[in-house]
Amino acid sequence: MHKVRSLFVANSAKAYSRLSTRRKSTGERPSAPLGSRFLTNHDDIFKHNMWDHVQWTEEDKENARQRAQENSLVQIPLKEQGKFDTDAHCYWDQFYEMHQNKFFKDRKWLFLEFPELIPSGSKSQATTRCQGDQQTEILLPNGSSLNAETSLHQHSDTTSYHRHVSDYPSACQGASEERNVLQTSTFPGQHASFRILEVGCGVGNSVFPILNSIRGRDAFLYCCDFSPRAIHLVKSHGDYDDSVCHAFVHDICEEMASFPFPIQSLDVILAVFVFSSIHPERIQKVVNRLATYLKHEGTFLFRDYGRYDLSQLRFKKGRCLSENFYTRGDGTCVYFFTKGEVHDLFSNAGLEEIQNLEDRRLQVNRGKKIAMHRVWMQSKYRKPLPPSPL
Repeated sequence: MHKVRSLFVANSAKAYSRLSTRRKSTGERPSAPLGSRFLTNHDDIFKHNMWDHVQWTEEDKENARQRAQENSLVQIPLKEQGKFDTDAHCYWDQFYEMHQNKFFKDRKWLFLEFPELIPSGSKSQATTRCQGDQQTEILLPNGSSLNAETSLHQHSDTTSYHRHVSDYPSACQGASEERNVLQTSTFPGQHASFRILEVGCGVGNSVFPILNSIRGRDAFLYCCDFSPRAIHLVKSHGDYDDSVCHAFVHDICEEMASFPFPIQSLDVILAVFVFSSIHPERIQKVVNRLATYLKHEGTFLFRDYGRYDLSQLRFKKGRCLSENFYTRGDGTCVYFFTKGEVHDLFSNAGLEEIQNLEDRRLQVNRGKKIAMHRVWMQSKYRKPLPPSPL
């Protein structure tokens, strides 16, 4: 075993050194932050706990494929699989009863990777912004300006609203439709100009970093989980504030369950390590339903497990439910995505790709001198504006 680990470390370090050399010569840089610690010297591998943007050797890829194939040979009988889907909320409720809020750490990395979570307070002369029943100045191509009534819809990504005057009617048509939807009912956070929903919020490891960053920004956060115990822990937290947050129990797989806000009312939806716990045959419908709640040009942010992550390769025989889908010893489930699968999920829901990345890292146990491959998916998709009228 020691020889295998040593060989793995040596092969991996050589691959990372080649990748770093190529980046230096070409000036290539990652298309998203995802860390900036590159391993350039084999002797440095155990100096840090994590290395970013790793490149797998062909040997690494084949070893991972074989290990996943091996642990999938024995699958749980079909007659026993149903409980992991129908009783999923019970398994997660038991998980939170046992671990309370001690198992996961707060996600301090959120705003580096997902700056879309922070509503923009800046204004640009060349930006058309929709602010309910106000006159907004629009910069024309010839340098003159025009006042036009815009709607309640306000976006965090102001650069996406740079438009010539000929584009203005179609751009604001979708926003006008959203204003009409929002005026049909009263709901928590109705008067906020920027609304975020986190699905599968657990005990609030994303909730409270977000809350502490949006206070005083005319923003509102919704968060839901199908575990009543998890939501109780969120509401019991000292930083919970119902003037800027609404936490509620909700099963996103339940087709008839309604949200406490109307369709086309959200600027951002966040799903972090959530969809992997859902049976892969049900995920597409979940994404389709959630997408209807986004405003036009609203953003869906996603992070989850990638194919052949260390946690997939560690499963023993007899824990596999179906291809790349497993159940842990506590009854909770996990699926491992590919980049193509993630793209299909969101594009089939009518969303446009902004970012779709594999986050490959090398996690190091410096005490035991072990290097381990981690693979996560990180994606951002936007809901497009409606087609312009002919």
